[in-house]
Amino acid sequence: MQRNTILFSTKSYINTALLLGRLATGFLMVKLHGWSKLMAGTYRWEGLGSKLAQTIGLDFMSIPLGFMASFAESIAAILLILGLTTRPAAFLIAFTMMIASIKKLEGGLKAAELPLLFLLLSLIILLCGAGKYSLDHRIFRKEK
Repeated sequence: MQRNTILFSTKSYINTALLLGRLATGFLMVKLHGWSKLMAGTYRWEGLGSKLAQTIGLDFMSIPLGFMASFAESIAAILLILGLTTRPAAFLIAFTMMIASIKKLEGGLKAAELPLLFLLLSLIILLCGAGKYSLDHRIFRKEK
């Protein structure tokens, strides 16, 4: 009996798993977190960026840093869903979630659970790439 049938091959499921991971991560991020922050404007951005701006000693950067976090959680999340510029988008989300995790860890591990999960998912996508079912693959694949 041949063991390399499609039923036992993990290769046949990798691209589907990457697609599901990108769709779930991107959709949950943009729908539940990113879009509302992006649309809220400068007051919300200032609140988001103030902790990092204070930490690095550049208080005047709180609005731009907050906007970048909002951008990562919305526009980069949409790029994840599409599988377009996937690795840079995943990096932006991972970096944002790293900062959010550090900030939330002050309240304990339970408080940081959600940003840590998004950090892990975005790191997996960053390392693995978009997969075959993506615009990246369709646009940038090299013909053999």
